[in-house]
Amino acid sequence: MKKILLGIFALISPFLIFSQESTSQKIDTIFKDYTGWFVEAIFYEIPFSDDFRIPWVLIVLIGGALYFTFYFKFINITGFKTALWVVKGKYEDIEKHGVDKLYGDNIHEDKSDILQTLRDEGADGEVSHFQALTAALSATVGLGNIAGVAVALSIGGPGATFWMIVAGFLGMASKFAECTLGVKYRDVGEDGTVYGGPMYYLQKGLKEKNVPILGKVLAVLFAIFVIGGSFGGGNMFQANQAAAQFIQLFDLQSVSNAGMYFGIVMAILVAIVIIGGIKRIAKVTEKVVPFMAGIYVLAAVIILVANFSLIDDAFMLIFEGAFSGLGIAGGLIGVMIQGIRRGAFSNEAGVGSAAIAHSAVRTKYPASEGIVALLEPFVDTVVICTMTALVIIITNFNGEVMQYGVEIKEGVEITANAFNEVIPNFSIILTIAVILFAFSTMISWSYYGMQGWKYLFGKGKITDLIYKILFLFFVVVGSSISLGAVIDFSDAMIFAMVVPNIIGVVILAPVIKKELKRYMNAINKKEDALDDGATDLRNEM
Repeated sequence: MKKILLGIFALISPFLIFSQESTSQKIDTIFKDYTGWFVEAIFYEIPFSDDFRIPWVLIVLIGGALYFTFYFKFINITGFKTALWVVKGKYEDIEKHGVDKLYGDNIHEDKSDILQTLRDEGADGEVSHFQALTAALSATVGLGNIAGVAVALSIGGPGATFWMIVAGFLGMASKFAECTLGVKYRDVGEDGTVYGGPMYYLQKGLKEKNVPILGKVLAVLFAIFVIGGSFGGGNMFQANQAAAQFIQLFDLQSVSNAGMYFGIVMAILVAIVIIGGIKRIAKVTEKVVPFMAGIYVLAAVIILVANFSLIDDAFMLIFEGAFSGLGIAGGLIGVMIQGIRRGAFSNEAGVGSAAIAHSAVRTKYPASEGIVALLEPFVDTVVICTMTALVIIITNFNGEVMQYGVEIKEGVEITANAFNEVIPNFSIILTIAVILFAFSTMISWSYYGMQGWKYLFGKGKITDLIYKILFLFFVVVGSSISLGAVIDFSDAMIFAMVVPNIIGVVILAPVIKKELKRYMNAINKKEDALDDGATDLRNEM
């Protein structure tokens, strides 16, 4: 395998050099000519008045999140403590064996379940709750938290932070819903390999609802979109930004083909991980994600502690700006849109991608992983995005970091400058963080794209190899050429995933509620059994 990959890199190197020097602009132009209509359709902004326009895909995302929040009775709040216990492993015994087997209570198996689902629920899965959570987080925690927040603040001012938090809070319900379905309708191969995600719950779930054609169409569309997104936003964009930061840090602009060489090294590292499948991806992300997020959050905490007296002033600006929007283009609505848009796009709640990673978890109760998944938007948006925003706001009281209301294009530099105000040369650490974020995002999105690829083209070693070769090729391409319209198209593919996913999850909401009740009943049965046992022991004493 390694010899094959090295041979492929040797073959494509001349093409990449030619692409970088001669055809980068041509590729960008061709993509724009042929895909511009799709990009414009996905990101079309509905003009509600002369003053503000809202992207329709954002309305679908937030509308779905609001619906799930109310339908599941604020699971974002009521399920939070349970989610922490599940990740910690408190209910691992009943998730592995079933509460009826362990505690002598036959709590029933839903007789309406299809045979495939009954078999799947009995499967062990491939990863733990924590590994599934970090694998999914690795795909969302990244440049959006570092650069995206700065861009949102530049347009919407400090008030955008409040609406980012709102988007993160609402997104928790969306993640719960889609990841519960991911486990419930997954397929499990004879070797224990898990195949899951919206493709499977759209097809199986909607077939149960007697709309099999709709389910199949939505599943195929989602699979196509997730493959496109994995090559672009989940791959080329990440490689491009990481290469740009690396070249800038070490002043390698004068080095010919520096981006291509960086891409080859990155592709080799990615190859080492993704060849091992979700188990190896999970083992890497469970170490990389907490490490890199920990360093980033620690730096933010140091800055906030050093400027403790200014935190209340920063929050005052956030709340005032959230409901006034004074001095910001678009006013209140503009601030709201920027915050919600950045928050929703950062955590990908409603996109359906995370359900692919979470579907591989070891459990008999689908809702257990849905509850774990709701932690994802909280960590990504409510915690990390908010801390980034606070650092920028506090260090920008003098207006030297940025000017609110004036849009910036590259947010990494702004965030780096904000951190450098208190921690000299933190931009070096930030560059390392960007590269690690990009790396973890790529390996997780490779798994997402692979699942869509397998759904469309079948499950086999040759099929897998073709996808992985293509994915690694695009790592090098992304590092080597200017992307422009290529990335616009791939981003559109990612957010096109929202449409089939939200439609399916809304239709299947009653199924999710039934699974939640089933899991909470199992937890209660365990707790009651343990309480009875403790009472008996006290009586004997």
